[in-house]
Amino acid sequence: MLRDDLRTLWTEPRPPDAPARVRRDWALLAAGLAGVALEATLRENVVWRPVAVVFAVWLCLLPLWRRTRPLATVTLAFGSVILLQVATLVAAPREPVGLYTGAVVLVLVYALPRWGSGREIVLGGAVIVAACALCAFTDETPVVEKVVGFLFGLLPGVVGAAVRFRVTARERQLEQVRSREREQLARELHDTVAHHVSAMVIIAQAGRVLAGSDPSAAVEALDGVEEEGARTLEEMRAMVAALRDRGVGAELAPPAGVADLERLVRTPGGRIRVDLGLDGELDTLPPAVDAAVYRIVQESVTNALRHAVDATEVVVRVAAERHTVRVSVRDNGRRTGRGRDGYGLTGLRERATLIGGTLRAGPGTDRGWHVEAELPRARNESGVRTRPRR
Repeated sequence: MLRDDLRTLWTEPRPPDAPARVRRDWALLAAGLAGVALEATLRENVVWRPVAVVFAVWLCLLPLWRRTRPLATVTLAFGSVILLQVATLVAAPREPVGLYTGAVVLVLVYALPRWGSGREIVLGGAVIVAACALCAFTDETPVVEKVVGFLFGLLPGVVGAAVRFRVTARERQLEQVRSREREQLARELHDTVAHHVSAMVIIAQAGRVLAGSDPSAAVEALDGVEEEGARTLEEMRAMVAALRDRGVGAELAPPAGVADLERLVRTPGGRIRVDLGLDGELDTLPPAVDAAVYRIVQESVTNALRHAVDATEVVVRVAAERHTVRVSVRDNGRRTGRGRDGYGLTGLRERATLIGGTLRAGPGTDRGWHVEAELPRARNESGVRTRPRR
């Protein structure tokens, strides 16, 4: 388990879209250089003043590349610290060499886990630990102070890792939301195309039957095919535009709902009559429930047009109760084949389940095919049906 975790850390890529430099970088550089100038001028007990000033300026410059080159900046900064410590061991000065402004190096400790890859974090962390260990070895302060100083030096790295984890978790959550949205739009596209293409086929069949006896009816059928085709293309363009990668928060056209059922059930060709009945308050349904009612009716009517043999009527009933919405679609035709559910019915069951409802589909007791759905008027955030309080 530990080996797998280390392998995962080692192969972790850098966060995408790391900014090169922003305004606060220049503000940090200006503050650091000003601090170096003031400390070098006003502080009297500076050991190796020229070396300390150059070293502090060097540390102030390195954060400019901390996001794009996190490992390189950490290696250069803490490698310089190691070299300086080795020089102090050889020369043995009376006081530590360096300026307090050199604490700007803690920014690099933060940047390494925040912007580095897994490999860079491991290698850079080793350099930081080596530098801290050498400083603790050469410093004559008590052990407790050394431990506290070591923990304080690593604290920015912990903060950087926490910030990275939070940002990554949010990006993954947004990506999941986008994936669910695209899956829903793909289902919408399938339902829309299937409905309109079925209508076009029925119009064309009716026109072919009437072409010999009534040419004007054939012309009307062609007009109907053209109208349905244009409507299909229009809805497909809208959905495909929404499916394109336009970023999170792209504005989407509102999906069809109960208000569009009247237009939906106007079946061209006259082969099957659709009897639509709406009952109850259907104007205030939540968007997800409103769209689900429309798609259930659309898919059920489309299946009746395509598969119901000798059917003359499809009865559609949508009734809104206090806490639920009931949808019923029944035809009086005969069914051929094995009756296995296709992608359409599977998608409808998934849609109903996601909003906390149920959907049943199967042959009627006497004849025809029945689709019954029960959807909640409201749902909680987890997608589980909300029960009314008593």
